[in-house]
Amino acid sequence: MKSTNEETRGGVIGTAADSATAARRLSVLIVSGDRRFRSKLQTGLGRYFALVEGVADEKRAWQVCKRCHFDYVLVDDAPGHVSTVALLEGLHDIDPLPRVLVLSGRDDVERALEGLRAGARDLLFKPVSVDDAASSIQRLDAAAPATVTESPMPLRGQAMPHSPRLIGAAASISRIKQMIRRVAPFPATVLIEGETGTGKELVARLLHRQSGRKGRFVPVNCGAIAPELMESELFGHTRGAFTSAHQVREGLFMAAKGGTVFLDEISELPVGLQVKLLRALEEGNVRPVGSDREVAVDARVVASTQHDLPAEIKRGRFREDLFHRINVVHLQLPPLRERRDDIPALVEHFMAEIAADLAMAAVPLDAASLRALQARAWTGNVRQLRNVVERTVLLGELPPELVAVTDEPRAVDGSGPYPLDWTLEQVKQHHMERVLAASAGNKSEAARRLGISRKTLERKLGSGGD
Repeated sequence: MKSTNEETRGGVIGTAADSATAARRLSVLIVSGDRRFRSKLQTGLGRYFALVEGVADEKRAWQVCKRCHFDYVLVDDAPGHVSTVALLEGLHDIDPLPRVLVLSGRDDVERALEGLRAGARDLLFKPVSVDDAASSIQRLDAAAPATVTESPMPLRGQAMPHSPRLIGAAASISRIKQMIRRVAPFPATVLIEGETGTGKELVARLLHRQSGRKGRFVPVNCGAIAPELMESELFGHTRGAFTSAHQVREGLFMAAKGGTVFLDEISELPVGLQVKLLRALEEGNVRPVGSDREVAVDARVVASTQHDLPAEIKRGRFREDLFHRINVVHLQLPPLRERRDDIPALVEHFMAEIAADLAMAAVPLDAASLRALQARAWTGNVRQLRNVVERTVLLGELPPELVAVTDEPRAVDGSGPYPLDWTLEQVKQHHMERVLAASAGNKSEAARRLGISRKTLERKLGSGGD
């Protein structure tokens, strides 16, 4: 089971232990048009921090920050080279925003103050030594630790980690972004609904990242763990609780103490365990398997599902009281077909990210190729689109079948998506069959997409069973 190793940041440089702690935890970007100064600072700060990168100007800084999260950015603000104000303007959609420190000459105080007014956190007058820069960063971080992120240091041969971002300007996505900003700081339980591949885990990670919680983000795939092991995985067990329990296990709720537990596909939890989860949410305590004592935990719960939970409740597969407990805040993610105008932006984002990861050239796509991509049904949603972009980077071109064929049916006479002599009922029937096929034969899912009941769908299709 995967989980993200996230730790609270902090500490003040001064001892070897403090320096080692800082080196494991903070990432710094240096923006300076002076190559020698940039190189010297980058080498020196590399002794203190986990990741230190250097770029020459604002444009390169924007590109790097879109691919990888940096906790702090040092800006060598000099007329004709780099502008702190321009840099901050270009970073406005980066979430979370890195903390910016201005390095300025004493003759450019007014320019430096403009940077502070634009959002920079601190000002250092040049000449700036490595120790000065490191101490300033650590002083800021000791006062208010930077937002917890995944470890920025990749292993040799691995891709650079990317800061999670929700891409798109559709009204539905804008509402989701607004809701994330609004509810993230509060401990309320959140239920995220959406089709497979719409980005439910991404939204959960953004909720955690913007919450300010110092603990870890712990994702749990409820459908991937054997039912008989799920209780132990979530709540832990004592030694000897069952045959293979040779040692104490703390469980994922305890592992996420002070952080967030993401229960992916919560509808897959066994009904018996749903009762225990409800109690844990209500009381803020968990009882490890084999223990007679409850243990207090402070873990925010975010749950997700691609299924219709009210329908699952009617079938007796999901508890209504648990549904109401997890549905304090509800986020409905739109399928990609409902925001086709976002596809070009998503393609551009994935292309840059994947090309950087693979150290390969991005593949430019013309307007016709983008229109072809927008015309597809994308039953796998954003995940499917990302896979297509990855194939494109690997092949050096958009796979020909994606340009030549779309998911839209062609008319016999070429004048439309279906023959003109079809009746309205034939058109409806054809559309329902296509939606059912796109739902992999799942009638409940197809009915949800169509906005009708399953019984109505079965009647219209002339069938009555699975």
